[in-house]
Amino acid sequence: MHNRPVVLIVLGTRPEAIKLFPLIRRLNGDGRFEVRVCHSGQHSTLADPILQLTGVTVDHACAAMAPGQSLDQLTVAAMMAIGAVCDRERPDWVIVQGDTTTALVGALAAHYRKIPVLHVEAGLRSGDSHHPWPEEANRRMISVIAARHCAPTPSAAEALTREGVAPAAVSVTGNTGIDALRWMAAELERQPHLAQRMAALEQRFAGKRVIALTLHRRENIGSGIASVAAAVKQLARREGVAFICPCHPNPLVQDVLREHLEGLPNVALVEPLGYPDFIRLLAAAHIVLTDSGGVQEEAPTFGTPVLVLRNTTERAEGVAAGTARLIGTDPQRIVHEVSLLLADQDAHAAMARAGNPYGDGCASERIANLLADEVLKAKSGSLSLPQ
Repeated sequence: MHNRPVVLIVLGTRPEAIKLFPLIRRLNGDGRFEVRVCHSGQHSTLADPILQLTGVTVDHACAAMAPGQSLDQLTVAAMMAIGAVCDRERPDWVIVQGDTTTALVGALAAHYRKIPVLHVEAGLRSGDSHHPWPEEANRRMISVIAARHCAPTPSAAEALTREGVAPAAVSVTGNTGIDALRWMAAELERQPHLAQRMAALEQRFAGKRVIALTLHRRENIGSGIASVAAAVKQLARREGVAFICPCHPNPLVQDVLREHLEGLPNVALVEPLGYPDFIRLLAAAHIVLTDSGGVQEEAPTFGTPVLVLRNTTERAEGVAAGTARLIGTDPQRIVHEVSLLLADQDAHAAMARAGNPYGDGCASERIANLLADEVLKAKSGSLSLPQ
């Protein structure tokens, strides 16, 4: 028997590691809980350095990922592994974040055992089940399972209540990714050597305006990435401009980018950057081109305009605030939008000063207090799980 409620936190990818480490650290420092961390192994090479950097101990390391694995194979392997951890730990709560396969499976494994689920970053919606794919469907399914929904913004909370989630089960907490970013920025102030790779790249491109490029979405693999690369190739001919592209490890992403862009003097195709280097890149960049959801949240903190290489986004707050713009993957549109921000200082400044609508850096504290309230409800017998 445990003396305190056991909270099992399930993660497996780099974004989950980034957005959950502030909450893990907060709960570990809270005498009200016993915290266990389960790593599915979905993206170990990308997630592990984040956990090591931030001092997070993994209690259960699974090996769900295998080369050439399909989504259904990953789902089955992760389900078996995470389910076994749930049986071993018998947690009082399971916490999942976002919309990955790991998050869906973690919620489903808990649901099968009637363990309540707290969903961090709940309520994001693009409105298209194939964009992003499979994430849009994943997060919708988690919302059916979860007992407590921690929405990052009021519009995310409204999306949940429109779908029939009880308002009492939804709380606007802000985004834990902003907690993580602020922690990392403070660490870089104290330890600038943590971002040595970016320091070298900044020196290489001294005097140039840097454009950061990140691509990884499944729906862009193939023609989408090739179209983006064609636009970058054209833009890289401009004087005074440089591109830094941390390449996702997926060969279907890397191979296309290298085919089109390798060897161009103003383009650096680099291995994935560690979290400190990546935060420094966002701070140093003049513009960010990305299909990432997390980058849409992070870059506005540094006043860096975001051009989103997608046709839909579940982070509409940034578009509404003016920090981000949806531009898709058409090469002509990309060249036009980037050229506008390079040439028009007022257009750039309008996006740069729009501010960050995603949080104040206190989301983890709010979630910890919500969890404590739910534990008290469970003790009194007033907690009701989704039917």
